[in-house]
Amino acid sequence: MICENYREFRQSAMIFPNWSATMKNKAYIVFGFLALAWGMTFLFNKSASTLITPTQIAAVRVFMGFLPVFAAALIGRKLKWRHLRFAHHFIVMSVLAGSLYYFSFAKGIQLLPSSLAGMLSGAIPMISFITAAAFLRDEPVNRRSLVGLGVGFIGVAMIARPWDASVSANDLAGVGYIGLGSLCVGLSFVYARRFLSPLGISPLALCTYQLGIAALTLLVTTDFDGASAIFDNGWIALGLFFGLGLFGTGFAYLCYYFVVENLGAVKAASVTYIPPIIAVLTGSLILGESVQLLDLIALVAILTGVVVMQSGRTPPMQRRLPNMPSQQS
Repeated sequence: MICENYREFRQSAMIFPNWSATMKNKAYIVFGFLALAWGMTFLFNKSASTLITPTQIAAVRVFMGFLPVFAAALIGRKLKWRHLRFAHHFIVMSVLAGSLYYFSFAKGIQLLPSSLAGMLSGAIPMISFITAAAFLRDEPVNRRSLVGLGVGFIGVAMIARPWDASVSANDLAGVGYIGLGSLCVGLSFVYARRFLSPLGISPLALCTYQLGIAALTLLVTTDFDGASAIFDNGWIALGLFFGLGLFGTGFAYLCYYFVVENLGAVKAASVTYIPPIIAVLTGSLILGESVQLLDLIALVAILTGVVVMQSGRTPPMQRRLPNMPSQQS
């Protein structure tokens, strides 16, 4: 689904303008599907956590997500034997953008209401900005970015409320796990930029390697005792295997790169603003979670902070094709 050569893609668009317009229209449809798929993952994750453990959820999710990505990479002939010499990089990415990331979010969603977990996930771009600014020389820090960062973290603090004695230890632990998962995403961007981008390996191949290694790691290390309980509820099982794994992870990767290729990295990145809103709606309307006015104000603060922060970033940074989407849970 990802064009091998972006220049050839652009030339084709100039020669066949109607085809280009059609692809762009399809990309907007895919954009909507991607936002919905990522937003619904909080519902599927929370529902599954009532029957099985977070590690089991992560293992099923990564394995099911790996299947369509692997199939697409095989069909597109993106996998090369010569890539094996970079296996150590793929292993690091499998931890940061795979096993540890998905486990952290599964654990955080287990401890928190899915709506709050979804709100906190909106801060992922802020964590990514901080890690990029800390470890990458070409990521400048300006006043607008700092203002956006400050506003966003005010929203995070309003949700976590560490000063409130009525906030339980489980809630704080849940916030911590979501923060750990977000940090993994940020570090994975830095690692990919420094060590993988110069290699010129197809993003689809990189996704295949990192998800494949993560799936193998989780399948080998996870204790599946009691995992059959997921089949006690058919709808929850379908949500886990297909909603969270196959579509929310695997096809979501493919859709993200399709959107990047046809709408550009900047517009594609804006898809991350929508899943937190969907998480709030599904959590309150389907799971019956209580959402306070303060929580909604916090969500607005987080998303506003991200928009302001992103607007202060330099075009060269935004034009880069990410090696993995800044995916929601």
